[in-house]
Amino acid sequence: MKLLPFGEAALFVELEQGIAVDVAARAAAIAESWERRGAGTAIPAYASVVLRFDPLALDRGEAERIAREAVKDVESGRAASITREVTIATRYDGPDLAEVAELSALRVDEVVAIHSAARYRAYFVGWLPGWAYLGPLDPRIRAPRRPTPRQRVPAGSVAVIDGQTGIYPYDAPGGWRLIGRTDARLFDPGADQPSLIRTGDTVRFVPT
Repeated sequence: MKLLPFGEAALFVELEQGIAVDVAARAAAIAESWERRGAGTAIPAYASVVLRFDPLALDRGEAERIAREAVKDVESGRAASITREVTIATRYDGPDLAEVAELSALRVDEVVAIHSAARYRAYFVGWLPGWAYLGPLDPRIRAPRRPTPRQRVPAGSVAVIDGQTGIYPYDAPGGWRLIGRTDARLFDPGADQPSLIRTGDTVRFVPT
């Protein structure tokens, strides 16, 4: 674990390189421990966390001490990320579904069965409000990024890329392969918890 300065009002915790469920869970748990201590807000990613603080209220030395305590809580097992299960009703009718099946040497129904059978970890939420990076995707599903991204992907599109899956919360450009769609509202700015899927959640897709 590395603890590094990140500008004048944040620290950067680097755990290790790579994408793995257990590492992302540690990053999320460190973020939660930091926020529970009232030090500031935290932004977890695959294998790192940005810990933000107010330098007028907390000097860097004290912030680093609190950060090390947050890490110690997680490494000792005293703290863990909070998880929920989120169910996404999905129509598997995406424009790239047949191509993904062909790339994977699978039938369309096999791709649907494999994708919907898994439980996915929300590694973190970012890029777009409400977009959760979910994984791991079963390696039997091959979905390289499209060579030319679409200029507009409709909101609610369920997408895959090698190793991960996700849902577009808004109309947006994107290069992931589209295999389905959902009517679920991924982000509601007026809600107490705006993002339907939060970091650390377990997500399952249910065919409709």
